[in-house]
Amino acid sequence: MTTRTLLSMIAVGAMAMAFAGAGVAQAQPAEKQDQPKQKDEHKDHKDDKKDKKDSKKVASAAINSMAPDFELKDTDGKAHKLSDLTKQGKIVVLQWFNPDCPVVKMHYDAKTFQDLAKNYKDKNVVMLAINSGAPGKQGTGVERNAKAKKDWSLDFPVLLDESGEVGKNYGARNTPALYVINKDGILAYKGAIDDGGPEAVGKTNYVSKALDEIIAGKKVTTTETKAYGCGVKY
Repeated sequence: MTTRTLLSMIAVGAMAMAFAGAGVAQAQPAEKQDQPKQKDEHKDHKDDKKDKKDSKKVASAAINSMAPDFELKDTDGKAHKLSDLTKQGKIVVLQWFNPDCPVVKMHYDAKTFQDLAKNYKDKNVVMLAINSGAPGKQGTGVERNAKAKKDWSLDFPVLLDESGEVGKNYGARNTPALYVINKDGILAYKGAIDDGGPEAVGKTNYVSKALDEIIAGKKVTTTETKAYGCGVKY
């Protein structure tokens, strides 16, 4: 092998190594492109943890504990404060409300809540409907709720909780969801209005049962059930 041939072989080898190095360098950006996806997955994982943490925070209204206090305005602009009512010795029934929810419509067409309010009006019981829907969501706004109040001839107020703060403090997830608060401000019952379902009014009214027991000075026997209906439009 001549010296010239040897030098040519060395030159070819050097060029091959250079091209290989260039190939590796070109492959590196593809690895970098995958990095944002990994970050997004990590972010989603963090969001999942945040959602779980928030859900625990939402379910803060506990049976036999003080009900979260609040002050909300009704469709006429009048403010209603829970602690003011309990200081007056009132038993308070909260009903999460959405006039365009089919289950809410079913109960109001059947006069479930109108009759409930009427039957306990002279027994120191106050009913408050609360709409925790965010602005622009189904069944929200002063005009829509004022119309519903008029159409269904309600003699109790519909309160607007557009921030959703009150609903989340109570852990309200359905319309209707019911909460009964005794005159000491203690949450005595939460859950469904009755043993019915989304397509039929039930026979046993849990709220009426709880109210009768509270008024009679007895312990509430059914303190919690699973509410049914539409989701609250937070």
